[in-house]
Amino acid sequence: MRYPVVIHKDADSDYGVTVPDLPGCFSAGESINDAISGVTEAIECHIEGLLIDGENIPLSLSIESHKENSDFADAFAWMLVDVDLSKLSGKTKRINVTIPERILSRIDAYAESHNESRSGLMANAAIAYIATQDDRDSSQ
Repeated sequence: MRYPVVIHKDADSDYGVTVPDLPGCFSAGESINDAISGVTEAIECHIEGLLIDGENIPLSLSIESHKENSDFADAFAWMLVDVDLSKLSGKTKRINVTIPERILSRIDAYAESHNESRSGLMANAAIAYIATQDDRDSSQ
């Protein structure tokens, strides 16, 4: 799953990175690289906490939609961070599923072209589907 992050820097502080789609999720570092490296781990930990608490994982919005938020008006830069939800800590479970061969071929081709595993793609797709359905159910 890809999350937009905003990098910010005050004159007398380290670089900070905030994840707008995950309130309370942030990182910091003396360099931009340190801050970005830390935010990937922060996202993974934040999502792990949501899963442990039985909460939904929010879908990520576009950078453009966040740029309109006045909280991020002083952004130094924006970027996307990839997080493989299939690599979250916790026990994995091998399952047997039946999927039509043509769909499986498309899943595999997409996963390969985006440097993802089949399991990672399917986990991300399931999380996104559940979040979309929950958003739809709550608006009815």
